[in-house]
Amino acid sequence: MFKQPTKAVIQRRYEAARLQYRDLGVDTEAALSRLQSVPISLHCWQGDDVRGFEVRDQAVTGGGIMATGNYPGAARSPDQLRADADKAISLIPGKLRFNLHAIYAETAGKVVERDQLQPQHFAAWMAWAKARGICLDFNPTFFAHPKANDGYTLSHADESIRSFWVRHAIACRRIAEAMGRSQKAPCVLNHWIPDGAKDQPIDRWSPRRRLAQSLDEMFAAKVNTTYCKDAVESKLFGIGSEDYVVGSHEFYLGYALTHPQMLCLDMGHFHPTETIHDKISSVLTFKPDLLLHVSRGIRWDSDHVVILNDDIRCLFQQIVRGDALERVNIALDFFDASINRIGAWVIGTRAVQKGILNALLEPCGLLADMEAAGDMASKLAVLEELKTFPVGAVWDMYCLNRGVPAGTAWIADMQAYDKDVIRQR
Repeated sequence: MFKQPTKAVIQRRYEAARLQYRDLGVDTEAALSRLQSVPISLHCWQGDDVRGFEVRDQAVTGGGIMATGNYPGAARSPDQLRADADKAISLIPGKLRFNLHAIYAETAGKVVERDQLQPQHFAAWMAWAKARGICLDFNPTFFAHPKANDGYTLSHADESIRSFWVRHAIACRRIAEAMGRSQKAPCVLNHWIPDGAKDQPIDRWSPRRRLAQSLDEMFAAKVNTTYCKDAVESKLFGIGSEDYVVGSHEFYLGYALTHPQMLCLDMGHFHPTETIHDKISSVLTFKPDLLLHVSRGIRWDSDHVVILNDDIRCLFQQIVRGDALERVNIALDFFDASINRIGAWVIGTRAVQKGILNALLEPCGLLADMEAAGDMASKLAVLEELKTFPVGAVWDMYCLNRGVPAGTAWIADMQAYDKDVIRQR
């Protein structure tokens, strides 16, 4: 069970698949090469259930963030989290990044307020990433803090609280700049806030005016945007903000279209039946780039582990069809505490990579020609036949080429690590 196919078996299956795709004009070697160039940013918060390592001296609430489940062995120190991430990375083919939140600072046991955080508090993370040849991304943490307990941060009516969060954002921009300089490549810094109201606020205008003011102040701070790439992320609702979210999709779309910052589209931050794949071409018609948070909501923004479903297939089909892979920053955003956390990272990341590969193996030129000629039946027929083409054989060759377990073989590695490391904590 869960054994690695032999090299000969993988190669034989791949050769048959290569010929099948070639008949439709698809070059599988070119698809694999292109896939290798697409980085995916793993999120640190899957490894510890979004707890972080902040040393606090005041009680806090969750701020709309909640990981559900009680699977044993969550990382409880930076070293444990890095070790777990190392294990996950060893089971994932392709180019990866690693995404941190501000609450993962290492402060030597001292209380350091969030507006006082500095690059030195992430020096160990930068050294870890550099040793592995991966780049870091970053996020301010606008939740789980006494000054966020009432549900407002950058849009707060209390000027002292609002300005505190502005200072936190500026501090994080400077940390992201330092990360970018260290890795000699941009660090993507995403700004998401939980601000909103549970039920029928009378004044929906003033918080949005204050949020716009805060954003302008944050982004006016002198930071080298070659190394710090800012993004703003919307949300339909959250826990405690079911009726009104200050940073709605319309708000941030308007802000991003009138400012240099990227827009972030999170797959779980819209209506439960609303998908984001049709938004890609609209946003990238007007913006040079985009940040994606790849997630999976079930009935609500539940941040389930990403799987290779129709949402993922449609998302990457639109990106590849528009030749926009280089314009889209792909990051994962889910946190499931009910299953093995290493497995969650690996399942989610490999699902995204399979989604990209599936799109790269599509004969876009042929399909576009059929559509332009009005031959819709042939187009639909080809799309249906592609659903049973042997993408798995091409995927296994990718894993073999990248030196990671193919097929189900990685599951045995996860189980061994679970037994020998996670359950010993």
